[in-house]
Amino acid sequence: MSASAQQPPSDRVINGPTPKHAQLREILRRTVERELPPGSPIPSERDLAETYQVSRLTVRSAIGKLVEEGLLSRVRGKGTFTAARRMELQLYLMSFTEDMRRRGMTPTTEVVKTSTEVPPAPSAHALGLAAGTPAHRIVRLRRADGVPLAVERGWYHAGRMPGLLDLDLTRSLYVQLAQSYDLRPDHAWQTVWAESADRETARLLGMRAGSPLLVFRRVSSVNGEPIEDMTSWYRGDHYQVTMQLDRNTPDSGHHPHYGGTR
Repeated sequence: MSASAQQPPSDRVINGPTPKHAQLREILRRTVERELPPGSPIPSERDLAETYQVSRLTVRSAIGKLVEEGLLSRVRGKGTFTAARRMELQLYLMSFTEDMRRRGMTPTTEVVKTSTEVPPAPSAHALGLAAGTPAHRIVRLRRADGVPLAVERGWYHAGRMPGLLDLDLTRSLYVQLAQSYDLRPDHAWQTVWAESADRETARLLGMRAGSPLLVFRRVSSVNGEPIEDMTSWYRGDHYQVTMQLDRNTPDSGHHPHYGGTR
């Protein structure tokens, strides 16, 4: 048999030294990269198993690897899609709602948990609170076009925002701070790092535990008075960060106003 005859057809999974899940993974990779635009659904596990005459376990293994690579994305209750192009997450003060609408997307917010309790020491310090002073705690899930993009866990200065938890927290928080308290954040310091999703964050975002996340911790203030200590976990397969750099040093007095999206 000639060497060319021994080459497996590019669109078939055959018995051979290469595991079937690896063969199927490469077939799906070629299909995604050459034929399907970002955000396109791929066939169901059952359909793929029938098409390529393999087990659903083989299909699940092949898809799982491509999800880990960021080529595919699972959406709970809807299926598996080719990964959307990453959105630029620029570092400025803008509400999540405003940002998503500017991109032509429909934002929605789910309130996961609220409470008023004593914050951990780092958050109390960030908000300028004395030890033992309670603050408002808000955990929210942010979606755009139905896709979960970020989990926000924040602490808010209760003394400056009495009754905050009674407001409609599914709406833009910054709009409500302005309307109810005449508070408009005008400055923030933000720290960015990478992290693997823990089980709870992964569940909320519809990802596997251990999936890559971009994490932003931001302390926002109004007229020099801190009001918010927020940490946000963004899906690493949907976002990338863009920064403008210059030759100013931290001692030059030209500090950027860091901010994520809210």
